[in-house]
Amino acid sequence: MTVDVRLVDGALPPIEDDASRRNDGAELIFHGRVRAREGDDTIVALDYEHYPAMTERELRVLAEDAATRFGLSALSCLHRIGRVAVGEASLRVTIVSPHRAEALEAMTWFIAEMKRRVPIWKWAVTADGERRPT
Repeated sequence: MTVDVRLVDGALPPIEDDASRRNDGAELIFHGRVRAREGDDTIVALDYEHYPAMTERELRVLAEDAATRFGLSALSCLHRIGRVAVGEASLRVTIVSPHRAEALEAMTWFIAEMKRRVPIWKWAVTADGERRPT
């Protein structure tokens, strides 16, 4: 089992293909993108803030829990911090598993738990620069 979690200040790196996985039939990649509307507001970006002493550690614990719980071969989570413009990816979760059913269930569970447990906060930024919690 391989777990990789990182907070990224800037664009997410390109996805690399890994053809060495001969026993895994599922590789899911989820990109969370900043949309132009947050609730009733038109926005230009999201600002992501985090609690540095805890965020990466909690992400790692959560990823290891998911990998064990769902029998995953690998889980990678890259989460951006700072300002992320509309249309850009703010989150990439990659899950590798022998079978798709476990991978799909793990992805849904991991993202829901991440939003609930990991101290990352987002603020919607309007065209006039106002920041609103989301």
